[in-house]
Amino acid sequence: AIWAAYVVLVYIVQLAVGIPYDTLGENGTNLFWGAGLSLILGTIFLALTASLLGWWRPALFDRHRSRYRWPIIAPIVMAIALLWNLAFTDWGSYDGAFFAASIALILVGFTEEMATRGLLLVGLRARLGEGWVWFLTSALFALMHLTNILLGAPVAGTVAQLGLAFVGGTVFYILRRTTGTLIWAMVLHGLWDFSTFAVSHGTPSTLAPLGSIINYAAALLALIAVAFVIRGSDERIKV
Repeated sequence: AIWAAYVVLVYIVQLAVGIPYDTLGENGTNLFWGAGLSLILGTIFLALTASLLGWWRPALFDRHRSRYRWPIIAPIVMAIALLWNLAFTDWGSYDGAFFAASIALILVGFTEEMATRGLLLVGLRARLGEGWVWFLTSALFALMHLTNILLGAPVAGTVAQLGLAFVGGTVFYILRRTTGTLIWAMVLHGLWDFSTFAVSHGTPSTLAPLGSIINYAAALLALIAVAFVIRGSDERIKV
């Protein structure tokens, strides 16, 4: 219910603002009102929900870290892809308004992680084993991007985005399990979205697309490694 409420809230705010999805990156005004505002309101909603339920600690911290630490290689590779994006961004194309609006995108790290691998995860752990927790949090993280189609995003591109979001969610899940906290996943997620918007703005270097290839490597590593961070986990919440 919390996950659905967050998705509906973001969709209604973005629909009410009326800025087409494919024009978000054109200028700072579009980016703030089309994406930033909904993230700010989503942050308030999720923070209030976690406070009212008293779920901050289980949402942000695991009881035990994964016994296997090497799977953190997948998030590290994703971080390398992030730095690559930033290194080959056309920073000269930025103006103050666009930069300020793009900073607001970092909030997506808090909102989408808290909604899926935070509060949703807490609810699922009260009912299901950790394998299902990984799969459902990653799948619902991917499905929340379907609303982009209703906001003007191309169908084919959005469907491809769902697959990437699922494996991206797996990377963030692995980072939670190997560090024992959701906080680092929030940081990586927020900076990743910032970097993808940054590198697509203006005229990026011809080397910029290599960032996506590096990220594909992170995704492949995550799919191989996720079974190890699930194995032997004891995070089921007793209710």
